[in-house]
Amino acid sequence: MSTNEAADARLTVAISSRALFDLSDSNAVYEREGLAAYRAYQIAHEEKLLEPGEAFPLVKKLLNFNVLLGKPCVDVILLSRNSADTGLRIFNSIEAHGLDIKRAAFSGGESPYRYVQAFGCDLFLSMHGDDVRHALDEGVAAATLLGRKGADSPVSPELRIAFDGDAVLFSDEAERIYQERGLEAFGAEERAAARQPLAGGPFKSFLAALQRLQSELPDGGAALRTALVTARSAPAHERVIRTLRAWDIRLDESLFLGGMNKGMFLQAFGADIFFDDQPGHIAAAREHVAAGHVPSGVANET
Repeated sequence: MSTNEAADARLTVAISSRALFDLSDSNAVYEREGLAAYRAYQIAHEEKLLEPGEAFPLVKKLLNFNVLLGKPCVDVILLSRNSADTGLRIFNSIEAHGLDIKRAAFSGGESPYRYVQAFGCDLFLSMHGDDVRHALDEGVAAATLLGRKGADSPVSPELRIAFDGDAVLFSDEAERIYQERGLEAFGAEERAAARQPLAGGPFKSFLAALQRLQSELPDGGAALRTALVTARSAPAHERVIRTLRAWDIRLDESLFLGGMNKGMFLQAFGADIFFDDQPGHIAAAREHVAAGHVPSGVANET
């Protein structure tokens, strides 16, 4: 296998510097005093260790798979709007925290999303909603990371990732019927199309990449668990199950909640992060877990 082929086999996650570290102090300087003051502040504080940001625990668990398997199977890429000059503090903090992150793009104030395809990323996490939308338009799974308001970070050693279904793992074709014609029409359509697989959504390829990684892990991949947490209920569950079967993709857990609040269930699952397209579901989820808003589908059309 060539070097490029070996790199392509890895799970590759791009993350913004503000998602990885708490940059609220320097960001406040930028907003209050401008770019020159921000640059001076970062240089003056470049030896001061940055505190972990919302995505830090997720990144630590992802990188631990390289240790677990004794080979590079996960690559985390830093994407930052900083210049390399003002970004030195970030790399110093990466080294001090023992994060095995070697690749980065410092875009000097411009959006770094345009590098996600060049790096071959399976996922892009950022605090900038516009960057996320652009990455989705490029065909890359992407989410705007929102900090949890309530519970502390999960303490379980496993990496646990939860997904909504429609407009995230699946296309928004069913959700569009629900939004436009109501619950009764949605139910009738789903019963009629129960054996017809749904089209893939923006996170289908990321879930497939997670499954490939899981298949390499010892103990049946117990160190990585995935869950579907959807507002669907019976009989609309059948099409979801048959779709995943047709894709030859499995999830460790599937929760069909019939419209119940997802937050407590995500906490019970111990999710490190939950991806959903609906702002209302994200608001409820982040009371308990870290949440990534996926601005795709009919719920995000303006």
